[in-house]
Order: sequence, then C-alpha cells, then structure tokens
Amino acid sequence: MRRVLHISDLHFGRTREDLLEPLIETINRLGPDMVAFSGDLTQRARESQFAQAADFISRLEMPVYTVPGNHDTPIDNPWLRFVKPFHRYRSLICEELEPVHIDEEVALIGVNTVNRFAWQSGKISQRTIRRVCDAFAGAPDGRTHLAMMHHPLEHDPGTEKRLMRGARAAVACLGRCGADVVLSGHLHNAAVAPLTAAPGVLLVQAGTGLSSRLREETNNFNLLHIEPDRIKVERYGAEDRPRFEIIQTARFAKGKGVWREV
Repeated sequence: MRRVLHISDLHFGRTREDLLEPLIETINRLGPDMVAFSGDLTQRARESQFAQAADFISRLEMPVYTVPGNHDTPIDNPWLRFVKPFHRYRSLICEELEPVHIDEEVALIGVNTVNRFAWQSGKISQRTIRRVCDAFAGAPDGRTHLAMMHHPLEHDPGTEKRLMRGARAAVACLGRCGADVVLSGHLHNAAVAPLTAAPGVLLVQAGTGLSSRLREETNNFNLLHIEPDRIKVERYGAEDRPRFEIIQTARFAKGKGVWREV
C-alpha cells in the first residue's frame, strides 16, 4: 500500500499563521510515503513567498512533488509572467515543472496546467496528455496511475470559475489510457468522485491547506491510502481550532474499469 498526502493552494503571502505549525506537525506525524502538492504555493509569486513555501517543503520529512498553479506566476509583473513565468518557481522551488515518480506500486505524473496568457483559467494540450499516457504505458504493470495538476478536469454545476481549456478532451484521453486518479486544487473546495465522462478516473480535489481565502469550508488536505483497485481518501480539516483532524472518509473500489464508492 502507498499513502499519498495531497495538499493544494497554501498561498504563502495570505495564510493563516495559526495553522502553519499544526499542518507541518500533522503531515510529519502521519508519515505518508510522499506529498503531492498541486499548485498555488504562493499568493503573488513573489520571491519572499516562494522562500516561505520552500521553507515549508524543507521541513517535511518525506519526498514532496509539486506542480505550479496560476498564482505561482507573477500577476503584478506582466513582462515577467509572459516572458519568464516560472523563473521564480524554478529558482526557489524546483527546476522541474512536471515531476515524475514511479515505484513498485504507483506512478505519479505531474502536469503543468498554467496558462500564462489567461491568468485565472488553465490549459491542457493534447501533447501534454500524450506525454502522461506514454508515461503510464511505460510504467510496469500493476501500478496505480496518478496525474497531478492544479486545475481540475471537471467542475460541479454552479462553479463560477471557467473550466480549463482542453479539459474535456483530456478526460476522454485519460479515460482510455489507464489513468486511475487525478489530483487537483484551484477551487478551494474539496471533493472526491469519479469523473462523469470517464468513471474509471477518480477526481480527488483538495481545498486550501493554509489560505485565509475560504469558500464555505474549512482548511483541509487529503490522505490517500492506495492499493490495487482500491483507494481510501481521508480528508483532514481544521474546524473549530488550529488542529487538523479527520473530518470525512471515502472508500472506492474499481471493478470492470469503473470506480464505485463502497
């Protein structure tokens, strides 16, 4: 079994300072095999904010894999955003924008969905999806295949933010090429459910772990317990006090290529 802790949208520069130490302590106490951080490390992509994010990552006692979010490109410096959008991210967080981890049980493929020309909404190209599918095909059999990206591939009805460009085509391709799970953030709302158009792919959304910009739910993160064709997702939240505790658990099993809650 692999245990993957999924966090997103910490937004250093606009965080709840009372939750920083509890979040670090809880992650280290849980001791997952890895941390998957699906973007928006910072609020305004400033060097000081990336430095805070880098310090946070350095204090975690397990491997951390990150992809950038739209807030990780500088909105207040258009020249830098258009010409060198990931310069600060690469310098202070990681040179690799789309990390890959493959071991005996899981294949985790990072996807950069940031669109420098449309700051809020993202994009995912057919070339990117081919890269992800090729990586899954190249991983030895028996692995659970996870893709990690900032922007979700599906929105609930009533979501105000625009679905990223290329999402529907990406869902179709990922559904055919063996993807099992997509980890994402961006909306500051947590959710877990099979994709409507590809029920063989489980969409796992994390809310915001630290940001003070909440959208009708508490700060939270996910812990995935992954076995072949079985996944348990525990959601940890900080509700009435600065302490993260399990607030919801969902279990899914995959049969005949479709995820069902059990």
